[in-house]
Amino acid sequence: MGADFVDPELIARILGTLTGVIAVAVCLGYGLWRFLALALSAAWAAFRTVPAGGGDRGIVPYTGPEPVRPAYWAGQMWLDALFAGQAAALTVWFLLTRHWLGQVVRHRLLRGRNGQTGELADHGFGRLLLRLLAPGTALAAVLSALIASVLLTGVALFFAVQLALVALAALAAVLAGRSAEQLWKLARGIRMKCPYPGCYRPFPLAVHLCPGCGAAHRELRPGGFGAWRHVCRCGRGLPSTLMTGRRRLAARCPHCDRSLPPAVGTTRVVHLPLIGGTSAGKTMLLAAMLDGLRSWSHQSRLTVEYASPDDLGEANTLGRQLNRTGWALKTQGGQPRALMLLVGYGRRRRLLYLYDPMGESLRDADTTRGQGYLAHADGVLLVTDVLAAPVVRRALHAGDTERAEAARPAELGPVETYAGFTGELQGLGGRRARLPVATVVTKRDALDQLDSLPRPTEPVGAWLTEIGLDELVRALGHDFAAARYWVVSARAATGAGALDTEQRRAAEPVLWLLSRTGLRVGRLGESRQDLPGRADPQLSHTEERSNTP
Repeated sequence: MGADFVDPELIARILGTLTGVIAVAVCLGYGLWRFLALALSAAWAAFRTVPAGGGDRGIVPYTGPEPVRPAYWAGQMWLDALFAGQAAALTVWFLLTRHWLGQVVRHRLLRGRNGQTGELADHGFGRLLLRLLAPGTALAAVLSALIASVLLTGVALFFAVQLALVALAALAAVLAGRSAEQLWKLARGIRMKCPYPGCYRPFPLAVHLCPGCGAAHRELRPGGFGAWRHVCRCGRGLPSTLMTGRRRLAARCPHCDRSLPPAVGTTRVVHLPLIGGTSAGKTMLLAAMLDGLRSWSHQSRLTVEYASPDDLGEANTLGRQLNRTGWALKTQGGQPRALMLLVGYGRRRRLLYLYDPMGESLRDADTTRGQGYLAHADGVLLVTDVLAAPVVRRALHAGDTERAEAARPAELGPVETYAGFTGELQGLGGRRARLPVATVVTKRDALDQLDSLPRPTEPVGAWLTEIGLDELVRALGHDFAAARYWVVSARAATGAGALDTEQRRAAEPVLWLLSRTGLRVGRLGESRQDLPGRADPQLSHTEERSNTP
């Protein structure tokens, strides 16, 4: 009869209800929060990386050529997020299988032991009660793991969105930094090119040296190594844009690895080659131009300084040579190194590259083709020695012939010199029709002593036509965008007792060519008054030049 009162289905319902109540209570009261707390703690611990050198295996070392640490957002951030997700998932799995189902349920509750301490219950009823709690606890663990997994997945997705926003913000900063720098260079007309012989190559970005360890950074710009600054391998932060201070770092050419002046990359470069035959007076004219720019800077807002100590030393050597002998030695070597000057007027500045090549290097098409700097020319200084022109030599009388020979005429006439380089100039740069040419007739002191020729007067172009060089004048007017003419005595503008007026006259062609690039110095030459020349007591070539010519 007793068996009739036992209803298995009722008992199963009671046990099932009891198991469900226990599962929900344990899950909501403890298990779920325990799963979430431990999983989030493990994720946070995995996401916190140790700085480089701290032994964190989660940090992937950079083995590329750049001596810099990649930006955190560019790679390591995503690895850390992946490690954090893995740590959270493994924690949930470990708690479910090892701790709750394995240790608490199987090894403790089902054996009549306390689920927290593992102590065996004192009597049979207590052990039975603990065994009855085992199914509910197991179900609570499963429910806690499932709900925690769903919630953690939501947190992971939310966190991934935050990381994506961080990456997008960093990429936007990179794009803004690069765009701002490119627009700034475009607005100022800045094109970086190497000034050294054998190179002369353009480059978008110089190699910058870390002031801490001297490491060479070839990618110091906004990018994957940092938006606004890069961190060198020595730990020093380096600005990655011109606006944030990159201009203060020492720079080198990325092609030939030679030192560049600080103004490269921040100032528009103007390339002006001096073209003329051997003994046409290019080097002496160059010295006169340097002194002329110095003279203009003393009486106007023009500022002039040498771009590097090497340029200062080269100018000093030339000045001492002229003081000692009165003549400049013949230019030696192959391709010339540019003499670099920083010329400013008002708020604008130009980095002036002056090239003084050997006359032999422009004798024919083959040698001219090797002068790579011509491809970057912003104008041409055509140094013209009319005493070397056959038509002029034939017009000289006996006495004037000796005077012309004493002036050391060039080996080739100006027409032959021009014909030797003009075609290759167009082939190298393809911009001849857009370039201005300043034609400077040299050796005015010798020309003034000749009775066989009319005195050189303004306009110089008309005077060249009068003495038989109309072919040269027509060619210059046809081949170039603009042409102007000067006649100068470089000997009167250099050496001891140099004439201040002649010095300023020698600098006028450079000022005119600079004015064609937007530097408002053209009025300086136009305002010059040709007063009778006198020695300028302020100019003494026995002194060393300072960095301000």
